Amino acid sequence: MRILTGIQPSGDLHIGNYFGSIKQMVDAQSKGETFAFIANYHAMSSGNGGEKLAKLTMQTATDFLSLGIDPQKSTFWVQSDVKEVLELYWVLSAFTPMGLLERAHSYKDKTAKGISANHSLFSYPVLMAADILLYSPDIIPVGKDQIQHVEIARDIAVKFNNEYGDILTIPEFQIQEEVQTVPGTDGQKMSKSYGNCVNIFGEEKKQLKTIKKIVTEQVALEEPKEYEGCNVYNMAKLFLNEAECIALQERYKAGGEGHGHFKLYLADVMWEYFRPYREQREYYLAHQDEVRDILDAGAQKAREVALPMIEKIRTATGIRY
Repeated sequence: MRILTGIQPSGDLHIGNYFGSIKQMVDAQSKGETFAFIANYHAMSSGNGGEKLAKLTMQTATDFLSLGIDPQKSTFWVQSDVKEVLELYWVLSAFTPMGLLERAHSYKDKTAKGISANHSLFSYPVLMAADILLYSPDIIPVGKDQIQHVEIARDIAVKFNNEYGDILTIPEFQIQEEVQTVPGTDGQKMSKSYGNCVNIFGEEKKQLKTIKKIVTEQVALEEPKEYEGCNVYNMAKLFLNEAECIALQERYKAGGEGHGHFKLYLADVMWEYFRPYREQREYYLAHQDEVRDILDAGAQKAREVALPMIEKIRTATGIRY
């Protein structure tokens, strides 16, 4: 079973990124053949400048390797290092009705947030379809907000296959129902756009300062506290096993501690949880040439899958003559 996923290079990672996506990617490495790429072409649709995009690409590669993406278990590369994806993007454009793109949620959402409307943003789902179909994956793990993109890829693949035969694999999306929405410091879903994130990497004092800003109820110190619905508890339980969750619940119910105590507890738990990842990151930051070598090797492995597929497509469409 081949599993494929892509990640945009978007800056500092927060714990919502980790529990909502990255951890599942790392766990998937033991379940099948994992393909994971850094979607730097896609990031261009958001208006990142050249120097910034290059920096973010290396930062993303460094962070994902630090958090457990294993180049021995996964094919891990940068999207732009396999140019055939752009060729397939153009071919698939001929099988993409305008109405299909006009209904895409991502285009509407991003323009509503003030991102300038342009062709790359509008045709984003076609490039995503090329990302998927070039590598013939069986499964695409997605959040609910990404289902439509996989459905668009499936629709395009069906149209292509109806014309040229069963060349493209029709992928299935896999909803990660077990993944909980990670609350931000204000209780909303953790998101950079909301400014409510707790970052994974960074200085301990700065991380503690952010955690202290988590919104909680005003309850007297001696009074019992409600853990259900508490933003601090809901964040902390992501790092705890069942026994540790029960122990924390008992502390809430006993009274005698304020939410400030629980915030300090969360900060300690989180800092210890990511300690080995920080140490791994320090290594990769000091060995950026090794990160580039890993990405180059991953791109070569990805091309070994992509080239036979693009040759089939060239022959079928008459590009190869």
